[in-house]
Amino acid sequence: MKKEFKVISDLIEEKSRALDIGCGDGNLMEYLLQNKTKDIRGLEISKEKVQKCLSKGLAVIEGNAENDLKQFPNKSFDYVILSQTLQAFLSPENVINELLRVGNRAIVTIPNFGHWKVRIDLLTKGTMPVTKNLPNEWFNTPNLHMCTILDFYNFCKKRNIKIFKSLSLNGEKISDISQSNLKFKNLISELGIFLIEK
Repeated sequence: MKKEFKVISDLIEEKSRALDIGCGDGNLMEYLLQNKTKDIRGLEISKEKVQKCLSKGLAVIEGNAENDLKQFPNKSFDYVILSQTLQAFLSPENVINELLRVGNRAIVTIPNFGHWKVRIDLLTKGTMPVTKNLPNEWFNTPNLHMCTILDFYNFCKKRNIKIFKSLSLNGEKISDISQSNLKFKNLISELGIFLIEK
């Protein structure tokens, strides 16, 4: 998580206005407050997690991104962050559209279901894989849409969404994803991190 937080922080310009969607306990918000910007808000569906955030002095409201992003005006933030949550929405496309409406840019991180360990598990065991980044079994996973780095690239291309920066996170190693190494990165990356704009 710390490595992912650093990568997200590095993508954000100083003194930017940011919104963290699905902010959980507020750990990323705290990291950004300490390292990047003092103007950060959060949106979280869990009442208990909202209470934890508020007890830490974080500006968080309770809400579901699929319905409640509509309350934010167009371009009200410089960055909207969605960290490892896209795959849990009923309609990821609508959420992406809302992120890009509310923010000038969006930072989206996804667990990569195309990682070689996931492929090997499915091939050799014949069961849905359980890994460090995908710790749940098929029956209790919050993941509704299994997405790979290649899937996300294709999704953006078809919808004319600009990918300004795309990064691969594998363990502690961070590297750039480009068109020339896309299929390889799709194989070896545990996490994809994208800076996008409409």
